Amino acid sequence: MARRRFQRGSIRKRGKRQPIWELQWWEDYIKLDGTIGRRRESVILGYVSEMPLKQARKEAEKKLGQVNAGKAVPYSTLSLREFVDQFFIPLALPVLKLSTRKRYQSTLNLHLLPAFGNRRLCDIATVEVQRFILEKLGKGLGWETSNHLRNLLSKIFASAKKWGHFAGENPAAAVELPEKQPSREKRVLMPEEITRLLAILREPVFTMVLIAVLTGLRIGEILGLRWENVDLDRKELRVEQTCYRGSVGSPKTKGSRRTLPLPETAVMALKRLALRLPDGNPERLVFPSRKGTALNDTNLLLRHLKPAGKQIGVPWVSWHTFRRTHATLLQLAGGSAKDAQAQLGHSQITTTLGIYTIPVPAHQRAAVEKLSQLVTNGDEFQANGKRGGIEPASLQ
Repeated sequence: MARRRFQRGSIRKRGKRQPIWELQWWEDYIKLDGTIGRRRESVILGYVSEMPLKQARKEAEKKLGQVNAGKAVPYSTLSLREFVDQFFIPLALPVLKLSTRKRYQSTLNLHLLPAFGNRRLCDIATVEVQRFILEKLGKGLGWETSNHLRNLLSKIFASAKKWGHFAGENPAAAVELPEKQPSREKRVLMPEEITRLLAILREPVFTMVLIAVLTGLRIGEILGLRWENVDLDRKELRVEQTCYRGSVGSPKTKGSRRTLPLPETAVMALKRLALRLPDGNPERLVFPSRKGTALNDTNLLLRHLKPAGKQIGVPWVSWHTFRRTHATLLQLAGGSAKDAQAQLGHSQITTTLGIYTIPVPAHQRAAVEKLSQLVTNGDEFQANGKRGGIEPASLQ
């Protein structure tokens, strides 16, 4: 890196009709390889007719104050688009899950690159990002999606800084979003609704839904399930992989790689499916297409699950509904929150309790009535407010 030294800068007069004062100085910048270089920079101080040379020198001192104080950070010559294409996509995306990579790529192409792609990294300010996010919200973009825009942009700048292509403050880190409004009501299926739904569904969707309700598996984990991961004798299955849009990969998180018990109902359903196997190949998918490849969860949802849901009066049913249903009914059946966390494969129990477990009014009332029995010991308060010969303290 070039040696930093005190600079007075060079002031020169430019132009003939309306001459101006121009200040030139040396400024550090970040090269494409991440090393620091130095180049000549310039700025206009003002018109000669309005500013004598002495005042121009004072303005120059102000401009160079940060540089001479050692507080000026090297700026990047890369635009956001150049950094994304040359570094972020080839270096950051390959380590992410396929679903995350596709979402990042879509967000970049639809939102971030059109807005900031041609701007240099060093020129993007927090106020611009704040305005951009609020405008997206104002145009109807959801809170979660807007938050994703902020987080992805922040990740890009953090990566640029980590790899030596940006030295300033992350402009997305200080961006704020308005308070999140309550989303649409989260619903779960009650046992009688599950029974009616299963009565309509045919194989293999019948067994897929049954497994989803009884184990809490993600739809990707169900689609990626192979017979070698199912032990019908020990009545358990192992989650070793997941399937997203036809591509099989590792589970979502470390906690997602787990072994789950299979109730007898699920074992019987899987045994019926196993009888249809043309051979005993353990590497076969449990729920394959006619070609032996993974099924498409969206097609199954739209062609089978949604029509069946409308038929029984639950048009909102989705694959994700079964995970919430499992977490909720498991606790109603006596399972603990830790049991639900293990079943769903969550790293944090707060996710299980805060997002997936839904209160059931009837059981809430039963619990409150049970609490009342404990408090009052089953006795009714006397009409005059006395109980056991003890009068309640009067309010002053």
